[in-house]
Amino acid sequence: MVHGDGLWHPEGGVEMFLSVFDVFKIGIGPSSSHTMGPMSAATRFLDLILSSDWPRPSHAAVASIKVSLHGSLAHTGIGHGSGRAVVLGLMGEKPDQVDPDAMDGIIDGVERSGRITPPGHPGYFFQPKTDLVFDKKVPLPGHANGMSFSAYDRDERLLLKRIYYSIGGGFVVTDTELEAMRASKSKPGGVKVPFPFTSAKQMLEMAERSGLSIAQMKRANEETLMSREELDAGLDRIWAAMKSCIDRGLTHEGILPGGLKVRRRAGTIHDKLKEEWRSNRPNPLLANDWLSVYAMAVNEENAAGGRVVTSPTNGAAGVVPATIRYYLHFHDDADDAGIRDYLLTAAAIGGIIKFNASISGAEVGCQGEVGSASAMAAAGLAAVMGGTPEQIENAAEIALEHHLGMTCDPVAGLVQVPCIERNALGAVKAVTAASLALKGDGHHFVPLDACIETMRQTGVDMHDKYKETSTGGLAVNVVEC
Repeated sequence: MVHGDGLWHPEGGVEMFLSVFDVFKIGIGPSSSHTMGPMSAATRFLDLILSSDWPRPSHAAVASIKVSLHGSLAHTGIGHGSGRAVVLGLMGEKPDQVDPDAMDGIIDGVERSGRITPPGHPGYFFQPKTDLVFDKKVPLPGHANGMSFSAYDRDERLLLKRIYYSIGGGFVVTDTELEAMRASKSKPGGVKVPFPFTSAKQMLEMAERSGLSIAQMKRANEETLMSREELDAGLDRIWAAMKSCIDRGLTHEGILPGGLKVRRRAGTIHDKLKEEWRSNRPNPLLANDWLSVYAMAVNEENAAGGRVVTSPTNGAAGVVPATIRYYLHFHDDADDAGIRDYLLTAAAIGGIIKFNASISGAEVGCQGEVGSASAMAAAGLAAVMGGTPEQIENAAEIALEHHLGMTCDPVAGLVQVPCIERNALGAVKAVTAASLALKGDGHHFVPLDACIETMRQTGVDMHDKYKETSTGGLAVNVVEC
């Protein structure tokens, strides 16, 4: 809005606000939707038991808990560690705090005792072998990643039941919350922010009127909830976790868990690249090689159940860190402020994609996971390389467009084949998309919003066997050894 001073001032408005810290969440592998989501759902159910938000019968006390997993969670939950995540969550563990080295011991203790003993609770009967069911026959209606949690008294009378959906990127909602989210897309709601864009078109219009970059607008929105110092500290913490994940992945060796006998390769490739770097031998693929090894390091660590950052999911967690590390490696002017702008820009694009389509492989296939990650990375990289808002939007569109139709078909339900290499190629596409966009003036044929809508429609049309169920594609055409 233009005021008497002749300057444009943000009107402020209500956005379905998705913070940068919702897009980038620190957690554990191998899957944000199938591991972090069920763990978070379990802790939510524990909190509900202790609350007064349900009609508790007088003198009734919860004695036991039962859980059933449905849809994609049932089909690929074993390979994704969904059952383990539920047990950990019922023990009060949270994705961003659980010690990966302690998880096996916690689960063994529950299996031996047949009880869960979360802090602040009296303890409940729960035997994973009988009280945790992978129900492949009955999908829940709201989403492909459905879970049902039930609490019983000593006489096996049902006291409390809740359905949760893991909707991608570690986000968990109840069935009623999911209905409200879908209804709210045509109604006001959310957080009042100065730049309430929910589409790329709105984002570009606001950038033009305000004269601000996408990162600056996203920063202004974030700073309605926290101080600048808190925001910067949080962004630095996200990058530190990403960098640590890369570093661990580059040093660890051995066979990944799950039975496919996939060997970690990032460390060996990294050693060869360092040798080439020292020898100054010409290598026309050098940048691609470094990009690939950084992404593979993250996703090998994710496959091993290590600590990762959803970007925007665990299955696509390697693309964004790899392109940031590439930026630091090959651009002399790279600095901490640039990394913060990168993350803010990437989060803005990720929020638009999630609001208008999906980032869940179980909902729209891998176009929603690695495709979204590549679009976010391309936008972030274009931003720190001096791109205009139009060039940044163009970079995101190019990257997403060339992932349209990509299926999610993990072999044996493990986030290993083709997921690890797919992140490497997603990072390469992101850098290529940013480079192409920066060589243009921002004008292009397909708007990002049209590409996002195409991705959504393609996901709706895609057969369920290609949406993280491991019942089609590579998952059935590769012989498991």
